[in-house]
Amino acid sequence: MKVILLQNVPGVGRADDIKEVADGYARNFLFARHLAVPASEKATNDLALKHKRVAKEAERDLSLQQKVAEKIEGQEIELKEKVSEAGHLYAAVTAVKVAEALKKAGYQITPEQIIMKPLKEAGTFPVKIKFRHGLEATVSVVITPPTKNN
Repeated sequence: MKVILLQNVPGVGRADDIKEVADGYARNFLFARHLAVPASEKATNDLALKHKRVAKEAERDLSLQQKVAEKIEGQEIELKEKVSEAGHLYAAVTAVKVAEALKKAGYQITPEQIIMKPLKEAGTFPVKIKFRHGLEATVSVVITPPTKNN
């Protein structure tokens, strides 16, 4: 009997797969536990429509991610941090601080997207930002001591 899996079933297949299984297994296990439905013509057509909708959403998301990556590529983010006489920071600059600075600049980037080691010195550093669909962008993080206004 052909069935459409609603969830991942170990040893059978993944969600939305159409599989051929034994009649008794389908009726007594898969249908009883709501893991699958019969692969009728209507269900198959609904699955095809779902795949088209998911593909269209993924394409739209890819386009959006590409635009954000292109816009952020090469941007320079300046952070004012307290620096010792030797040029070392009193507190390391982490992905969280960089994400906050990017948010102030108008970009919705999470700390999890930022690939960097904590920065412990003043200077200019390249920081990689990962996006969905394997896209990446690089921004420059410039760490300078705060200016004294007396």
